[in-house]
Parts: sequence; structure tokens; C-alpha cells
Amino acid sequence: MHYHSLVTLLSTSVLLAAASPLPDLCSIRSSLNANKAVAGSDVDRLAHLPVSNLISPGVTLPLARRVNSTGSANLVKFDRERAQAKKSYPRPPGGGAVRGASAASGGVFDAPATSRTVSYTVTVLIGDPPTSYELLIDTGSSNTFVGAGKKFVPSKSAQATEYAVSVAYGSGYFGGQEWIDTVTLAEGLTISNQSFGVAVTSNGFEGLDGILGVGPQGLTKGSLVLCPETTIPTVTDNAWDAGSLDRYEIGISFEPTQLAVSNIGELTFGGADPTKYIGELQYVPMTTIEPASNYVGYVQSIRYGDKGPVLKETAGILDTGTTLTLIASDAFKTYQEYTGAVADNSTGLLRISKEQYGNLENLYFKIGRVGLRIHCRHGIIVAG
Repeated sequence: MHYHSLVTLLSTSVLLAAASPLPDLCSIRSSLNANKAVAGSDVDRLAHLPVSNLISPGVTLPLARRVNSTGSANLVKFDRERAQAKKSYPRPPGGGAVRGASAASGGVFDAPATSRTVSYTVTVLIGDPPTSYELLIDTGSSNTFVGAGKKFVPSKSAQATEYAVSVAYGSGYFGGQEWIDTVTLAEGLTISNQSFGVAVTSNGFEGLDGILGVGPQGLTKGSLVLCPETTIPTVTDNAWDAGSLDRYEIGISFEPTQLAVSNIGELTFGGADPTKYIGELQYVPMTTIEPASNYVGYVQSIRYGDKGPVLKETAGILDTGTTLTLIASDAFKTYQEYTGAVADNSTGLLRISKEQYGNLENLYFKIGRVGLRIHCRHGIIVAG
């Protein structure tokens, strides 16, 4: 099944829019969090090195908005390939479910975010003394790695493991070696002995130094080349296990803008920043339907104005590494018929006339029991 974007284009007519050999440890330990250790092994070091955090509630990690003018057609192709890769991803142990609550207590940490055609990145410090890296925030993957842009600079505290690591994202990949060092997500939130990949080769990450993977830990299964059953604790896992977070939650705030500006949102570890919303937050259950259950997945439906459903209740995922909202081919065809749009081969989007633009109706997304109205003029690109 193919995926299509709901973004449409409006124009004047108008367009609408390499590692050392490893001992055979994988059959002994299937997870970095297993209870029985193999003395002296790198798997044991990754699982059982003490994880410590410096706690300072209310710290902000800014998100930055990065615009990469690849063209609409490239953007659509990029997002479709990424979605297709996730659809075919094998089920990790336990379904890759997000871990539940525990008795751990700690703080809430906000990190300012920067907004590939449009990507949202965060600056992360690694090592002592630290080196800064600009990493893509990705809820659709869980491996953290550096070295795609700026080369990794080992600090005096860095430890190389013997493990080769490789991850394919559909729209890119990296291969290299797993390392351990101190990772600072924000002032006051420093994680010691965090495992991360260092790219020897990579593709598809132009303008970025790597990825900060904040998806479920189960998605790391298969990334350690010679230990395909082993999973790697994420930065969120280690911060939570150390008792540094109030909740096993991540809050992400993106502020819509037409301007090429940075610092337009933030990434929050341990909860949600109350200054970023009005009223009460609405929560929806995670889906148990595969393959969406392997990710940050939920059930959603889409309706077009009073004309009827575009997408019947279907499981999908929240993926900050994808720019567009993608829906299945049959739903996209229904949306196209409702609007009267035609395909625009130069952009990969849809084209409508000025008259059709004036007749557009709102889109209604229902996520769980929560309804969201998307104004009919949103998601329209006006071409001159």
C-alpha cells in the first residue's frame, strides 16, 4: 500500500495543493536490561553501568526549525519511503510498547527545539569536555547516533564498545560503532554512561549530525549487528530509571510559522510544559494493532466536512521525523474526489482551481475520543 500526503498546493490557476569480532553473547542475553549478566562483556557494561543524572526541574531544551529546500516532490518521496519502511518493520519483543509508570520520581525537563524540508532538531552535548551535536528529534526510532554531519569527537570520558551498529530508516541509514559517554540533554539533565551510535557511514541526513531517538526501546532490536535480539536503553529510559523524571513521558511543542526562524518550540522530558497549552491535556490510549503498536501508535479517523469519512478508524503513528501527514492510497483517493483536485506531478501533491479553493471544507481528525478540527485553509500551499 502506498501513502499520500494531505498537504495540497494552490497556484494561480491555482495549485492546491567497522567493529572487532564479538564473543557469542546474544544467545545468553536477549536484552540489555536482562537480570543475568555476562561478566566483562560489552552487553553487560551497557546494561549495568550506573546511570546517574543531575536533577534540576524546569530546564528548557529548545527545538529549532530547519528548512531544507529539497522541493515538494523530494519531500513527498522522502516521507513515503520512511512510512513504508515503518510499515514493514518487524515486531520487537513485547510489541515495542511504551514502558509504563513506576515509583521513580524526579523532575520535568524542557529542551528548546530547532524546526528536513522542515525538521525539528535539538542541540545535545556529549562527553567531558562536551561537544555539541544538532540531532533530529525522532519519535519514530529509538537509536541515538552522531557523526552524520559533524564528526564524533571522543572525550576523555568516552568508551568505545566492540559492537557494530546499523539502522535503516527507509529515507536514510547509518552504520558504525556503539559508544558510551555522558550525554547532556539540557542544563540540569545529564545522563552518564549513555549508549549511542557513532556513524562511520551514513546517508540521508544532510545538514544534521544524527538522530535523538525517543521512540519505544523495542525499536532498537536488531540494530546491534551481531546481537539482533538485544535492545538498547534510550535516553528517556535511562533518565527514568535514574529517578530523574516525574513521569515516563515526553512533551513536544511545535509552533506553526511561515518564517524561517529557529527556537520555535521545545522538547520536554518527564511531562508537558504548562505554558504551551490552555486548558487540560487530552490523553488517548496506545494502540495494540500492528505494526503501529511497535511505535508511538494510536487509532484515528478523518472526516471531510459534511461529505463523509476520508479515513475510517485506522491505527497510525506519531512520527516527528516525517514532515507531512500521510494517509493510505484509498483514503487519499477519497479526499481527492471530495475536493475535485488533480495530481500535480511536479510537486507530488494535488492541484485545485481558485473556485475549488473557495469550496474547501474543514478536516476533522478524531484521535481516540478526542476530536480536532483542521481549518480548510491550513495545509494549502499558494504558488505564485
